[in-house]
Formats: sequence, structure tokens, C-alpha cells
Amino acid sequence: TLTNAKFSGEKKMNGCMLSLNACYHTCKPWHENFHPMLNLSLQQRRSWVWNQFFVLEEYTGDEPLYVGKLHSDVDKGEGQVKYVLNGQGATSIFTIDENTGDIHATKRLDREEQAYYTLRAQARNRENNLPVEPESEFVIKVQDINDNEPKFLNGPYSARVPEMSPVGTSVVTVVATDADDPTYGNSARVIYSILEGQPYFSVEPKTGVVKTALPNMDREARDQYLLVIQAKDMVGQMGGLSGTTSVMVTLTDVNDNPPHFSRKSYQFSMSESLPVASVVAKIKTLDSDVGPNAEMEYRIVDGDGLGLFRITPDRDTQEGLITLQKGLDFETKSSYTLRVEVSNRNIDLRFLSLGPFSDTATVRLIVENVDEPPVFSLPLSKMLISEAAKVGTTIGTVSAHDPDSTNSPIRYSIDRNTDLERFFNIDATTGVISTAKPLDREVNAIHNITIFAMESLHPLQVGKCIILITVTDINDNAPVFAIEYETYLCESARPGQVIETISAMDRDEPQSGHRFFFSLTAEAAGNLNFTLRDNKDNTASVLTMRGGFQRHDQTMYRLPVLIMDGGSPALSSTNTLSIRVCDCDPDGAPQSCGSEASMLSAGLSTGALIAILACILTLLVLVLLIVTMRRRKKEPLILDEERDVRENIVRYDDEGGGEEDTEAFDMVALRNLKLVRESGGKTRRDVTPEVPSLFLSSRPPPDNGIFRDFIWDRLKEADVDASAPPYDSLQTYAFEGSGSAAESLSSLDSLSTDSEQNYDYLSDWGPRFKKLADLYGHSDDGNLLAS
Repeated sequence: TLTNAKFSGEKKMNGCMLSLNACYHTCKPWHENFHPMLNLSLQQRRSWVWNQFFVLEEYTGDEPLYVGKLHSDVDKGEGQVKYVLNGQGATSIFTIDENTGDIHATKRLDREEQAYYTLRAQARNRENNLPVEPESEFVIKVQDINDNEPKFLNGPYSARVPEMSPVGTSVVTVVATDADDPTYGNSARVIYSILEGQPYFSVEPKTGVVKTALPNMDREARDQYLLVIQAKDMVGQMGGLSGTTSVMVTLTDVNDNPPHFSRKSYQFSMSESLPVASVVAKIKTLDSDVGPNAEMEYRIVDGDGLGLFRITPDRDTQEGLITLQKGLDFETKSSYTLRVEVSNRNIDLRFLSLGPFSDTATVRLIVENVDEPPVFSLPLSKMLISEAAKVGTTIGTVSAHDPDSTNSPIRYSIDRNTDLERFFNIDATTGVISTAKPLDREVNAIHNITIFAMESLHPLQVGKCIILITVTDINDNAPVFAIEYETYLCESARPGQVIETISAMDRDEPQSGHRFFFSLTAEAAGNLNFTLRDNKDNTASVLTMRGGFQRHDQTMYRLPVLIMDGGSPALSSTNTLSIRVCDCDPDGAPQSCGSEASMLSAGLSTGALIAILACILTLLVLVLLIVTMRRRKKEPLILDEERDVRENIVRYDDEGGGEEDTEAFDMVALRNLKLVRESGGKTRRDVTPEVPSLFLSSRPPPDNGIFRDFIWDRLKEADVDASAPPYDSLQTYAFEGSGSAAESLSSLDSLSTDSEQNYDYLSDWGPRFKKLADLYGHSDDGNLLAS
């Protein structure tokens, strides 16, 4: 038997104890009509009768919430049966009284976290803990209450809609979700409304579609609107929960404004020296639209400069740029008048009724006169000259004139940066170009020179042109071998065998092409070893006339070849072909050539030569080792093994005698610089006047006046320079002992009781300074310690 505190459909059965058959027949109609998930199982003798339990979420009472009651018909009320609960939330959320079967919820439940719990119940014998009923499963369903407000998960929103859109144009759809149960009551049924943004926009209550509510909204007047949309559950009724979101609506531009010039007439000045493609004027056009809707198109519709000027839009500013298409000349025309038109490139046909999307204006362009440089009749000229031309030969003439009304005389000159070797001259008055040096086409076939034209009255006005002078060819170079040939002749060569094919080259370039003729010189024509055959294709073949060539007889043959070209007059040259006799393999490839190979074949084998070379190398290595060892023995050891390897000990084996040693060092230079300066370089009788260093040497000493002057100059510079800090300081210690102005620097006298120095701190420096502390420290009675 099951007793639930509350059935869905508001049917209550609290405290109802039903027998098995009565409960089944009583609950069956309710189960079929209201609870499709109701699970009834019936056994032959006894069984559980299960149903769904319902518990209200968000219970806030102090006592555990009563859920329902379990009872088995085996339980006779004698305390022999106990009830056990297992499954989701058993013992942690749901508890059961093992004696009565009452189920309670001990925690606050939230349907949005978990909508139902599946548990298992069983009745057991209290004495042996054996089940008296089979375990069965039932469900506790959490019943929803309206405890969640609608939320806009995708908010805040931003949307764009074209300006001038008709009423009812869809802008954006907002969606709010409610975590409550949509199948129970109206807790999750949401209604939308607009809180801010009226009267410009509206929202569909059920769908959340935001639409325009006013016509002709102009972006140029206002381009953004902030809307606040509310979603309220319980179908918008009183007591429902609500949530809000914001929608930023931006009006996008359409082409609803025509362009117009800022003024109806413009005037600009321009220099006549402006180069072609220069911008001579910029015309500002106004258009309230933006982006593609503000893109302009310009054209010149009338005026006297239709072919001279062109107007195009600036891509960034959409200004009209008037550019120059041809050169200006103040002397020819001093002003121009243009009528220009502007229109939108992208026109929206819906707004043509607002008026023509174009405008016109008048532009007057005034040409300013400037002093222009001379102008050549041809800025680029080409001339020809033969490389056989003599010095002073006329090549051509250039001509320039002053375009200004002054018509100043012109003087011509050559830019020597383009004619460094001064091959050409030009007449300063007539502009006649002539040769100044012999020309060689093979060195430089084309000369690119620049000619200057300067006004005589205004030398700063200079024009220039380029002259390309091509040097034509004559037959002035004899043909030679095309490459440096290395010809090999096998000892096994047969008579009539071709051993080399030669060709020629010529630095000249005749118009009809090269034609070479090959032959042996008169001296070589009668030789019995080789002959030459002209192949009539600018090549020739060298053939043997006999066989039996031997290296030990002759290792090298030299064959003089005469090569003649087909020029007029014809030129020729004699070229020597060196032919080496070699030992060849059966395929005719040379293996060894020349006299060295003959020596090898005469007596020494390759192995013997290798052995000799190995012996020589061994002897050289031994000699180098011996020399190295002897040098190391002679070098003195400069490192003291008892000291740190980083210390260098330099021994001079020379000890000076202090101030009384007048033979080792001249102290005058450092004792009194002023005295030395006034002495005028006179030497003392009791010292050596010149010393090369601080140590005695048998070499002739240099003049110490050099060092004296150096020190004096530096001292004078330091005295004169008032801004220089004392980076260097000169201290003179010329004497140690009584009678010296510097007195003694020795620390030996500091062991007296008259010393005011306190050395007690040496005792705190550790064991390393213990010896010094004993020497210089004070005893308790104030007397110095003695070692």
C-alpha cells in the first residue's frame, strides 16, 4: 500500500490504508487517466503497490517535508518488519522511518537541478534481516514552482536596420528562456514588451521580434537607438517574474542625399612649369551620406581645356582632383575655364524623387609665368659614328631655344659625368658634337652622354637632353683561337687521324657575319708530322701525317696555324697549337704525357716514388721536432710553481741605490719641473744627461728632453683648462729619509709609542690578520705589543 502526500491532479489519499485488490481497482482509473508513469505490479499472494510520489520544490519549512508512506500487507503492526530505502538521494536527501515507512525530504529540492529521483524500497524481517517482499522501484518527482525569471542568454543585442525603412521592418529577434517546467502551469510562458525605445520601435509579445514603428527615420539626424526589452513569465500576469535586455539599433546609410559643391565657382593658379600628371586643383564636394553612398564621379562637361585637363575623385576624401594632361605655356595661353559636374556613383532609385543626384560648378585656372630653362628640339637623339673616324670628326648637331619671351642666347656643354674619358666635344655656340679621341667599338659600342643647354642671360636656367652615339664597326681585329687548346696525341695514332678540331673568334662584328680561313704557315707547310684541313664552316681539323710517335723521342710538338678573316681589308694572325704526346688506353684516352711519364717508364715505378716521398716527409718531421725541443729548453721559466699560476714574476736583477745613485736615474725631471724648464736644457755635471729608461743600459740613451717637453706640455694644458677635472695627479717622491720634503713613507717607525694610529680592529679580522694584530695592537695597559 502506498500513501502519497499529494497526487498530481490534486487527488489526495493521506492516511488511506488500502488492501491489495481494493487499492488496485480504486487507483486503476486514476492511474490510466492522470499518471501514465504509474507502475502497478501485482503478485499472487502479496505485493507492493507503487505510484509516483510528488514533492514541492523550494520547501522552506523548519521540519522535514513529508513525502509519503510505504506499507506492506505483510506488516501486521507487530514490529517484525522494517523498511529500507535505497537509490538516488537515499539517506542524504530522503529518509524513511523503518518502523512506519514514512518518507521525508530533509533538504531543499530544486527541480531545475534534478526533476525526479529514482529509489528502491524493500521490507525486511527485523530479526534475520531477510527480505519479506521483493525489492521494487519507485519515483519521487519534484513539482515545479515559479522560482526562475526569464533570461536573455544572448543579450545584450546589437542590430542594424537601413534608414528610411517602412513601418514593420524586422530588426532583430530576442529570445528569453525560463528554467521552470514548461509543461506545468504558466511558469515558463513568456511575454515580451518594450520598456525603452518607443515610439521608434515595437516588439511582438509572443515571438520577441523587434520591428520599426515609425517611418522615415533619418540616419543623418540620429543614427543609434538604445532599446530595453522585458520578458515576463506567467503570461505577463501579476506576480510573474521578469528579465530585461538591451538592444542597440544602428541605422545604416542609404543614398538619400544628393552631392553638391561647396561653392558654385572656383579659381586656382598654377605654374606653367608643372610636369604632366600634376594636380592643379582640388574641389571639395559635400554629401551627408557615407561609404559607397558618398562615392563621387566627376567629369568636365564644358570649357576651353577639355583635352588639357582631367578630373578624377580622390579615393580617400572623394574630392575632385584636376590633373594636367599636357604641358602648359604661359606665352601661348594664360588662363582656362572649365565647367565640372559631380554625381553619385551608386544611386538608389527609391529616392530619385528627392531631386537630381548631381551638381555643377565653374573652375577658372590661371597660368603663372616662370623663367623656364631652354628646351631641346629633341629630348633624345641617336647618332652614328665609325670607329675609324679621326679626331675632330663631326657626329651631329643639337638645338635648343629659350621658351620665354626674352629669347636668351643658348650655350651648350657636355655633362662630363657621362663622358669621363672625354671622347667628345661640343661647340658651345652651334651645338655641333665632334670626336675628341679615337673610338674603339670593341671597348665601348654605345656612348650615352648628356648635353646641357644654358641661357646666357640666366645661367641658372639649364635644360638637358640625352644623346646616344653608336660606334659602327670596321675590320680592325684579327681572328684568333676561340679557346686555349690542349691537344693530346696518342703514341698509337695512325696516319690521317683527326687529333683536334679548332675554331676562331673575332672581336669585330661584320654585318654579313664571320668567315674564317685556316692554313699552316709557310714554315710549317712542309712538315712530315701534321697537316691542316679547312672545313669551310669556320672550323679546321688537325690530322697526323704519320704514325709511330714516341714520348721519349719528342714530348711536345708546336704547330703554327694561320687564321684569316673575310673582311676588307682581310686581317690574319698566327696561332700556335701545342700537341703533347701521351700514352693512351685502348679507348684513346690519354693516361700519361710528357717527360715525367717517360722517366717513370724508364726505371722508377710508382711504388718506389711513393716510398721515397714518405722517407723525405719522415725526415722533415724529425727535424722539426728536434728544433722545437731545443727552443723550449732555452726559454726561461717565468712561472713560480709555488705561487698562483696567474702571477707573473719579472726579475730585473738590478737594484738602485736610492737618491744617492745618480748613475741609474735622473731625478731632476720629476723633482722640479720648473727648474728644468728654466735651465734651458743644460745638463748637470753629477748625473748622466741622457737616459733611455729607468735601468742602466749599454745602448746610447735618447734625449730625455722629449719626455720633459711632453710632461711640461701636458701640465700646461691642464693648468689652462679650467673645466677639466683633476683626472691625473702628479706626486713626486724623490727621497726617503731625513731632510726630504716628503719625509719618509716607511712604516717601520710606526712601531713607536708616539703613533696615534689604533690597530686594535685587526683582531676582529680573523686568523689571517693575527700576526699583524700582535705586531701593532695594544695590550690592556695601553702599551704596544712587541713580537
